[in-house]
Amino acid sequence: MGAGHAHPLHLHRPSPVHRLAPEVKILAMLLFTVVVVATPREEFAAFGGYALLLAAVAVTARVPASWLAKRATIELPFVVLAVALPFAGHGDRVDWLGLSLSVDGLYGAWNIFAKGTLGVVASLLLAASTTMRDLILGLDRLRCPAVFTQIATFMLRYLDILVEDARRMRIARLSRGYDPRFLWQVKAFAVSVGSLFLRAYERGERVYLAMVSRGYDGRMPRPDTGGASAAQWAQSAALPVAAAAIAVTAVLR
Repeated sequence: MGAGHAHPLHLHRPSPVHRLAPEVKILAMLLFTVVVVATPREEFAAFGGYALLLAAVAVTARVPASWLAKRATIELPFVVLAVALPFAGHGDRVDWLGLSLSVDGLYGAWNIFAKGTLGVVASLLLAASTTMRDLILGLDRLRCPAVFTQIATFMLRYLDILVEDARRMRIARLSRGYDPRFLWQVKAFAVSVGSLFLRAYERGERVYLAMVSRGYDGRMPRPDTGGASAAQWAQSAALPVAAAAIAVTAVLR
């Protein structure tokens, strides 16, 4: 797992969040998301508290709000779906600006928007404060199945090579005066994808044989660095514990 590639979502910042071990950040994000999803949709104040917690993490990690807002647009398709629910829902209805809206649909739209946004922002904060290599290392330390972490490691290591292969093939196609843009010209694109797949498959076979010849036994060598300290586990627990406290308080009040 020595790939040193940086991914486009990572922000290099000297912050306490960046210095935490990757496994504690992954687990904290997962537990926080579980608490958010388990919160009843009617507890509006609880979702506001979760948003404040994420805002505190973003400030601590020195991640700009504009950076988060720009990349959170990945959830727009789900927001569009949520907008349609008040019109398509059944049950009790309310009138608003001349529109008849379903009460259950309004709750459903809010549920999708609130929980989806909080989950996306939490994931973005994890990606911004952790390199892809460290994410894979953290998953390995959390006992994620080795086959998944190894596949992810190879994808990370060879993704740039595949992208460069695809770029060269496109340039070669354009230099020969062929630039398919319509559906009936999809054959050239399909041929390129097939050729790229064969190259990747053959490269994978060669890499695997080289690994076996060097003593590969089914597991990648781990770095000598130790895991997270007790202090780091305690620091990372602040987010899910605070979220759980907000959820319990909202439900019991």
